[in-house]
Amino acid sequence: MQNRIQNETRLLDEFLVDLKKLDILRVKGTAVFMNGNATRTPIALLHNLEHNKVLHENILFVTVKTKNVPFIENKDRVLIEKMGNGFTRLKIYYGYMQNPDVPKVLGNLDNLGFKFVKNKATYFLGHETIVSGRRESGMSRWREKLFALLSRNARSATSFFKIPPGRVVEMGQHIEI
Repeated sequence: MQNRIQNETRLLDEFLVDLKKLDILRVKGTAVFMNGNATRTPIALLHNLEHNKVLHENILFVTVKTKNVPFIENKDRVLIEKMGNGFTRLKIYYGYMQNPDVPKVLGNLDNLGFKFVKNKATYFLGHETIVSGRRESGMSRWREKLFALLSRNARSATSFFKIPPGRVVEMGQHIEI
């Protein structure tokens, strides 16, 4: 399912090249776009541009990955890639015995080129609602409905990553299986 969602988006590098050709209003502040795949453009960014037609002056693309080790040391936790024009890609790593805390990690970074203030940043999250539909998925109908129910009852990304709830903007879409 996640692969299907990610394949419907563009490569981030290509998107940023095309974005330079557009006259997009940049507003003060920092936007954090969470994305499961660091090479793809976050769906929440695409929806934000389509509906709000603005970008923040500092944009962080954050991907959190769990490695197959119990713990990751703080010195090995983050890879930072400055992409120019106020865009930065971050890959944050945790071990399987650790609990992610994205605002804490971002607040401890000194080499972003600006001061990150966790209670001032806006976190944009994609929210997919799975619905059982007419589309042929290869699953029996009862399994589709069970999958959709379990998906709706899953823990939210906001609580899992310890993001301040009042700082979150969710951009959603319905995914028919």
